[in-house]
Amino acid sequence: MTSGKVYLVGAGPGDPGLLTLKGKQILEHADCVVYDFLVNKELLRFARADAEKISVGRRGETNRLRQSETDQLLVERAREGKTVCRLKGGDPFVFGRGGEESQVLAAAGIAFEIVPGVSAGHAVPAYAGIPITHRDITSTVTFIAGHEDPEKETSRLDWSHLGTCPGTLVFFMAVRNLPRITQALIDHGRTPTTPAAVVQWGSLPRQKVIEGTLANIAVKASAVTSPAITVVGEVVGLREKLNWFENLPLFGKRVAITRAREQAGVLREELAALGAEVIEIPTIEIRPPDSWEPLDAAIRRLEEFHYLLVTSANGVRNFLARLAASGRDVRSLHGLTIGAIGPATAAEFARTGVKVDLLPTEYLAEGLIAALGDQDLRGKAFLIPRAKMARDLVPRVLEERGAHVEVVTAYQTVMPEILPEEITRLFAPQADAITFTSSSTATNFAKLVGEDHLKEVLRGVVIASIGPVTSQTLRKLGVDVTVEAQESTITGLVRALRDHFLKN
Repeated sequence: MTSGKVYLVGAGPGDPGLLTLKGKQILEHADCVVYDFLVNKELLRFARADAEKISVGRRGETNRLRQSETDQLLVERAREGKTVCRLKGGDPFVFGRGGEESQVLAAAGIAFEIVPGVSAGHAVPAYAGIPITHRDITSTVTFIAGHEDPEKETSRLDWSHLGTCPGTLVFFMAVRNLPRITQALIDHGRTPTTPAAVVQWGSLPRQKVIEGTLANIAVKASAVTSPAITVVGEVVGLREKLNWFENLPLFGKRVAITRAREQAGVLREELAALGAEVIEIPTIEIRPPDSWEPLDAAIRRLEEFHYLLVTSANGVRNFLARLAASGRDVRSLHGLTIGAIGPATAAEFARTGVKVDLLPTEYLAEGLIAALGDQDLRGKAFLIPRAKMARDLVPRVLEERGAHVEVVTAYQTVMPEILPEEITRLFAPQADAITFTSSSTATNFAKLVGEDHLKEVLRGVVIASIGPVTSQTLRKLGVDVTVEAQESTITGLVRALRDHFLKN
């Protein structure tokens, strides 16, 4: 079999947004992903569903592979003809053993590439508001492996130079040796009052920063565990004014989202951009209808309809997909008056060049009816492709106004299988807020946790609803709604949640 190839990819310090475009591309095409413990597991969603995913564990875990075993694993998978993405925290060549692993691959005759990543050495201080260089303060910075004991007889580090070097010092993996490191720096000439900071879980919403001086930082940060970066130098003093990340409105808040996994992207990204730690609890799964025939039959008779009303982005996607499957395209929609319930639904049409005619100001079924105004609908034919289970308000009102309405199933929502212990794990520690984007997300969440335990699970949690219909469903379940979006969109929901936490 033709030998495969290994890509040593830097995953960045933690924030999944710091993965490079090339790293993402390789991850998406890899047959096998071998990843370190400190790699954000969120990145694995970019991998193919059928890709082999292997964790090499962390130090102290019983199932952790030794470095030699990891090396052999990479060689074996490549010899099987596989494309291997070796996903490493930070940058592979900055204290990441990328050099050692690539040496093994070279010796084995395995093709490999290095894909640099964003190093924790500069990214973590940046997320803490600490520029490691500054024109008015220092133009030099030194990266140092902090796991080496300064008191051992022979050292690869020149402590006399580090003690007198005027630039910024950035220590990796130094928390265990921090008392000895700080003392060694002071003993070799560094001023005890030199500013210092320890940044734990840098670039993630759980980021924690301990500030002090060289004389007291070891005591102040004595409870900190890895992963952490230690910064020593006058630049630490700039954090007071440059601390941008921890000032984001949702920084440190754990927010659970209950949308279908394939729909969660925009909501997750908007919340993360505001500093939230996002927990995904998909309570609905989007599936095709039991049969496409009713929708296909309606598409074959498309010329018989005057209006096409679609109440969700899923409905648009599946309608257009079946339109193409029937050998037709969007030109077949000419002459139809097209209505969409909201901007996200209209955007799905816009991707294929279709402009909607009816877009309500209130993004609800009631708004769609209002957008029709006082038009005479007697004898008009409406096609409504929608979910299998949905509100009957629109069809009922249209029929009352004399219209002929054909409702066809374009998709169905089902409750995914999530074990109760998985829900418990996701809520440990407790979420600060949970979002509900439809009535089905609310009812399915209640079923997943058990209606008898619903109030207990949500005690103290901010309940955020996308709009009045979802809020009404939550109240029927006995749940008090804390926040309701004024505009029933994802952006409106995020804005409402942001305003709530800023106010409180």
